[in-house]
Amino acid sequence: MTQQALADAAHLHVSMVRKYEGGTGQPSVDALRRLAVALSVPGDVLLFEAAQRLDPDEKRLVRELIEGLVLKREVRRWAAKG
Repeated sequence: MTQQALADAAHLHVSMVRKYEGGTGQPSVDALRRLAVALSVPGDVLLFEAAQRLDPDEKRLVRELIEGLVLKREVRRWAAKG
């Protein structure tokens, strides 16, 4: 798929797709959703791909944030049961 075809399918400007692919731009959550739909892939696939470009400290921070969100959700779930 060309960058222009992806941009058209995702309703994005081709210059943004170029920036995302080149690593000089970061898509918004809405843009990620549009790209995932256009590519017929789950959104987490795109997030995983983007995470691979992070340096080790950034990866550690992302992991800690996700773990914190999961823990917070579990606490709320258990509190609702009790």
